[in-house]
Amino acid sequence: MLCFKGGTIMLEMPERNRSILAVLAVVIGLFLLIVVPFLVQNSLDPVLEELLEVVKERPQFRSGISLFTLFYPLWRALSFVAGVTLLVSAPAIRQGQGWTLPVTLTAYAMPSIGGMFMFLPFVSWVEGAFPIPLIIAFAGLIGFWATLALRNTDRVHKAADLLAFTFIGMLATHAFVIGVGAQRQLMTRPGKPLYEGLEWWILTMTGDINWIAAAGLLISIPLLIMRRKAGWYLAVISAASILLIDAPAQLVRTKTLDYLYGSLLSIGVLLWLSIPAFRQRLLGEHANAAQLKSDAPQITLDDSPGKPAVAS
Repeated sequence: MLCFKGGTIMLEMPERNRSILAVLAVVIGLFLLIVVPFLVQNSLDPVLEELLEVVKERPQFRSGISLFTLFYPLWRALSFVAGVTLLVSAPAIRQGQGWTLPVTLTAYAMPSIGGMFMFLPFVSWVEGAFPIPLIIAFAGLIGFWATLALRNTDRVHKAADLLAFTFIGMLATHAFVIGVGAQRQLMTRPGKPLYEGLEWWILTMTGDINWIAAAGLLISIPLLIMRRKAGWYLAVISAASILLIDAPAQLVRTKTLDYLYGSLLSIGVLLWLSIPAFRQRLLGEHANAAQLKSDAPQITLDDSPGKPAVAS
């Protein structure tokens, strides 16, 4: 369990669980360092090859070449640094040092989000091939979920962690994808540099707001796992921002359901964060309430001589 004392965090979990997490950190860290760079390139190349053929007849997709050439390598670099982080953290994980929890959870989020982002263009443009980016995503998710599940917490707390953090990651991924999609369409919009109506200039809002919210959601992960209220509020603000822009955007841009999916994911994040039993455990309020109850004076109805009415 996580104990807060004097502003420090102590990570207490069985030695066996710490050993499992340390081994996972080494294995997944090496995978991110050695294997993932090649997997990303083998994912990017066929996407670009297909797009080069597509743009001959549909030039509006030319912007995808520039964006994927930028963001695939970016997520490869983030995953590489995440791998280094996991390898460096492994001995401290084995020792149960509390700082490793927010650090490793954030590190695992990088390949999880990046892999799912790279998966979507791959399945959209490359037909009949195994979706390589899924390997990257699930490598990160295995470490992400194991870190949450192996903590020494009760079942309700585990459910709160798994649902809240998984939905935060899913929404961050979707928000990043929405941002990329908005930029892709803006780069090849009709009448450029002008905006031909609301359906086009609203993309300047949906894209940027989703990107800002995605960053907020990512930052909320290490803060929330440390039971910081700032993390909870940052996740709520980011999810609410996405909901308040995606819902009206879906009414304007009706040819896609992407904004509906973003709205539903936002509602999911807000729901899991707001359920009282979940919120109490995510912020440590449940443990604090239990501690206060155990420390409270015991009141007895026995007021016979020689016995105090309140025993402290």
